Amino acid sequence: MALQLINPSDLPVPQTYTQVVVATGSKLVFIAGQEPEDLHGKLVGQGDLATQARQVFDNLGRALVAAGARTDQVTRINIYVVNYDRDACLPIIETARVALFGDHKPADTLLGVATLSPGYLIEVDAIAVID
Repeated sequence: MALQLINPSDLPVPQTYTQVVVATGSKLVFIAGQEPEDLHGKLVGQGDLATQARQVFDNLGRALVAAGARTDQVTRINIYVVNYDRDACLPIIETARVALFGDHKPADTLLGVATLSPGYLIEVDAIAVID
């Protein structure tokens, strides 16, 4: 599997993601939206975005392992955040994201949403391409 990460010269160069990811490989892995739940399906970190973000990205990592995928094979993530405020939320989300992905920057979309499941502040889904 090969990923070509492209930040075109006529687009801004983002610090936390890549504008274009070209993937070649033999398997696509689609990870459903991971919620801030423990192994028993219980909400983790009621009202605490940092705790919920860590749990969501930890769960995403577990889902990738189950599929036989590595984090550097993720081509795209979608991040959904309740009542998103860039200044307050983005540093928290990026800390959790970097804990999973390190320097790898898949393409992403971050969406502020009105609501998720009751008490849930964040959800993340992903697509990976593996050999």
